[in-house]
Amino acid sequence: MDFRRLWGAYAVSELGTALSLGALPLIATLVLQATVLQVSLLAALGGVAGAALALPLGPWIEVRHKRPVMIGADLLRCAALASLPAAAALGVLSYTQLCLVAVAQSVGGIAFQAASGAHLKALVPADRLATANGRFEATFWTVNTVGPPLGGLLIAILGATATVAVDAVSFLLSALGIRRLRGPEPPPPAPTGERHRSAQLTAGWRYILRHRHLRALFAHSLVFGGCIMATAPLIAVLMLRDRGFAPWQYGLMFGIGCLGGLLGALLARPLTRRYGGRRLLLAAGAAKTLPLALVPLAPAGPPGLALITLGEFLLIAGAGAFNPAFATYRMQSTADGYLARVLAAWSISTRVAQPACITAGGVLAAATSARTALFVLAGVVVTSAALLPWRVPAAEHPRASRVAAAR
Repeated sequence: MDFRRLWGAYAVSELGTALSLGALPLIATLVLQATVLQVSLLAALGGVAGAALALPLGPWIEVRHKRPVMIGADLLRCAALASLPAAAALGVLSYTQLCLVAVAQSVGGIAFQAASGAHLKALVPADRLATANGRFEATFWTVNTVGPPLGGLLIAILGATATVAVDAVSFLLSALGIRRLRGPEPPPPAPTGERHRSAQLTAGWRYILRHRHLRALFAHSLVFGGCIMATAPLIAVLMLRDRGFAPWQYGLMFGIGCLGGLLGALLARPLTRRYGGRRLLLAAGAAKTLPLALVPLAPAGPPGLALITLGEFLLIAGAGAFNPAFATYRMQSTADGYLARVLAAWSISTRVAQPACITAGGVLAAATSARTALFVLAGVVVTSAALLPWRVPAAEHPRASRVAAAR
């Protein structure tokens, strides 16, 4: 029952986020008349500054009960988003406030992810972790299939600031859902003994880098995720400007791609039962690196639209199957006393790497073309398959994690 409540809280908050997807850039563009540079900086600042401020949170979260942290992260994001429609109604909304809200969203997201991952491992039996992660993944792709179109309709009817208020309410409902968890939360792990502050702050990264297979997955996730994020604006340019597709066709491609993620997530559980989590991790991890190469090959017209849609569908389907196996393996391979810090370090690194990759992709496209930049990124994505932990044992004993932490 507690898992269902947690799952419901996650679904509500993700739906609110999907409904208001892109609302902050829209507010900056349409309400505040911000420049293109300011809109770009808004996204970059939220990731990088938020990651810097969240750096001390991993050690702090590790030794505390996780539910209060999750509730606090939800309430922080709720308050930050709710301040936007309030400021707009009072006529005092500013670009500075938008930046502060973006940073608060980033900090809250990192804190919630670190706490929720550690809490899920304690809440769900080890043999059901893969199923639980699969349900979260399927929920994510479901709400991201239906959420953005509905959000666009809400923005058209209510305006961007009012739609942000819906997202704020979703975080409040998520906090209330977590508050309704009835089972006692297990006590947090004892401090692991790092005496120096710098050692505490870097413990998550040191754990990852000393664990051979987590290190491989870490490198793969940064390269793959950064490159995929870098392709998003380039695909928009390729489709809308270079190939002349209509905005609705771009939206259709995005929606069908999300359906691929849902399909992959739904297949993850039976594939895990039949082939095992290790084989799914490697097969789906390699498969998801291949389809991006189809996108820059697309010509204009219906064949090009079909080819781009197929590439995105297959890529996201592979990611939808890979992510639950990856999340489960990361949880099971990390000792309980380090899990929150590992998750925080992973999230912080991702939020720093992705803006850097997006910037590099934009610079490359400006020097060449969107199509050329997509070809280069597709090549890098394919090579990221080599970074997967191909030599991971079929059943790595949890003791290996504790040995890696003690080294």
